[in-house]
Amino acid sequence: MENSDLSLAWFEVQAMIKERFGKEHLPDLNAVLFLIGLQELGGLQTTFSKEEKQDLMHLAVCRLLSMRDYYRFSGYDEEGWPHWEAVKPIEVKGKAQEELLKELVVEYFRARKE
Repeated sequence: MENSDLSLAWFEVQAMIKERFGKEHLPDLNAVLFLIGLQELGGLQTTFSKEEKQDLMHLAVCRLLSMRDYYRFSGYDEEGWPHWEAVKPIEVKGKAQEELLKELVVEYFRARKE
């Protein structure tokens, strides 16, 4: 995805989330990852420890990277949390990795609309 296209698509995802949750500010990548983690976990739990919040963000990252075959779903644990296993190394780091995650977030939300 071209950088300008990604910027616009990322803004559209942020605006949709801001509107849906009635927030004042656009969510950052971490907030969006947290929401995806909640979606992927399912269930009705509404409070999470700091460690569980980090786990939700990790869950989102694994789910997103599975869309490019970096991770593969391996099943659920006894508490109902999904688990993923690494399949191949991620070649990008830093800003490029952030851009990849944003691109995957856009794809994730577009797929959920269909």
